[in-house]
Amino acid sequence: MQKIQGNDVIIEQFKMGYFTDVTEKMQLNEIQKQPFRISSNSISLGTAAKVTWAKIELENLDKKIQKIYLHHPYAYHNHKVELYEVIDNTLVRERILDMDNPATLQWMYRGSAVFDIELQNKKTLYIKSISFSHQWFSLNLYNEDQSKRALLGQYTDIALLVGMILALIIYNFLLFISSRLKEHFYYSCYLVCGGFWIALSYGMFADFFNIFGSITLKWHLSLVAMPIFLILFMINIFETKSKYPVEHWALISIIVLLTINFIYGLFDIVTALKYSSSLAAVMMAVSLSVSFSMLFRKHPIALFFLIGHGLFVIFSILAVFFYKGKAEFNYINSHGVGIGIMLEALVLSLIIAYRIRILENLKIKQADLQLLASTDPLTQLFNRRHFSLAATELLNKAKQMHRPISAIIIDIDHFKRVNDTYGHVAGDKSLRCVADIIRQQCRKHDLLARYGGEEFVILMPDTRSSKAYALVEEMRQTLERTEVSINKTLSIRLTMSSGITEVKPENINLDDVINQADKALYTAKNNGRNQTQLSTF
Repeated sequence: MQKIQGNDVIIEQFKMGYFTDVTEKMQLNEIQKQPFRISSNSISLGTAAKVTWAKIELENLDKKIQKIYLHHPYAYHNHKVELYEVIDNTLVRERILDMDNPATLQWMYRGSAVFDIELQNKKTLYIKSISFSHQWFSLNLYNEDQSKRALLGQYTDIALLVGMILALIIYNFLLFISSRLKEHFYYSCYLVCGGFWIALSYGMFADFFNIFGSITLKWHLSLVAMPIFLILFMINIFETKSKYPVEHWALISIIVLLTINFIYGLFDIVTALKYSSSLAAVMMAVSLSVSFSMLFRKHPIALFFLIGHGLFVIFSILAVFFYKGKAEFNYINSHGVGIGIMLEALVLSLIIAYRIRILENLKIKQADLQLLASTDPLTQLFNRRHFSLAATELLNKAKQMHRPISAIIIDIDHFKRVNDTYGHVAGDKSLRCVADIIRQQCRKHDLLARYGGEEFVILMPDTRSSKAYALVEEMRQTLERTEVSINKTLSIRLTMSSGITEVKPENINLDDVINQADKALYTAKNNGRNQTQLSTF
């Protein structure tokens, strides 16, 4: 007997009776004669208790009439909720809330069934809960003010979960668009299914959009689709198709079973959901076995996946026991699947981050290798091979845009004499010194390379020969003024000769350009060296 006294009524934990009508046809007068089992006000009875009656006895200790409100916060997942008010074994009021009948939805508020009850002395409430598949519900009692507060405070935790998942979905879809990696797509689809099911099963859709009843039954197939994408994600990140054939076919077999269940659910969702728990257990066993196999094979991400999937499995097992009526009614058990999905999603996001880092490191290594392949190790300038490729692109671009471009070849004067007199170490220092001077005088968009031996080549886009001449002369004069330190007691001076050719857009050919600049260079050498000569091509 629940005793009601005072204006501040909040009764969320109390004892009540329940009776399961296995015939699913008994009327109130028959129910009143049945023995009710004592339980808490929150119960889960599994799939064999689709029609269950709850009995609550109330007594008003105040002299005035009390108005209280009975809340059924999980009514959105039921087919019907019926309330019968009885005084002295006489029915005084009844209400039938059918989720598929809009005429009865005046008792639905934000996914909860809310019934107002006037209590003068004693009254017995009989609540009939008719589920689609799994029977679980909770009943609470409030006064008017506390009833409003309870309704306002619902589903904030679910909104937070869905919001976090939505952020992960958007991020991974963007990653997929930019990278085209299947793992991002599968992970995003997994999150979409998981987030959708959380919003559906834990009342967010009912709260925001008043969506409930039989129309939502087939939407629960999102929970069947979710592991399909999770297994596809596993196949992709573990590369089972090419490396682990036994594990691959085990995962493929589970996908086939899940797909069959999904298709069957399109025609008979109630039966499909009935077997979904058992199928989920098989899926968990196989996926965990594959995860352990990957761990034993020392796969670098196996531990992360095992932790994330293990958390999902643990919380889902709690939820399965809850839905089957074999675990007590508490938040963790009733929301186990949602908690498991969120925890797994967060850990899997670490796997995504790890693989992104691996790919970035690989790209950096490839870029480093490419740079090494295109760079002269002594001067750190581009080598001849890279120059040929890049110069062709610049010449073609100049031709398309009808813009001038100048080519320069530079040769260190009497470089052989430096090597013969002071040795190759001195020669290497001389090459580095000349390369540094040329590099400092070049502009950012100029293409500079060591062409071979003591020769350097420059391609200057959008540059007339007169401008190129001024820049090269500045290089020559700078080198002429520079002392190259060979050792502590010896320094030498170097000079250079250069040939410049301005290329007309209609006559662009790299070999011809280099030959013409080379001719101008030989003119500079023949005229006494340490000078720059022009040649129009």
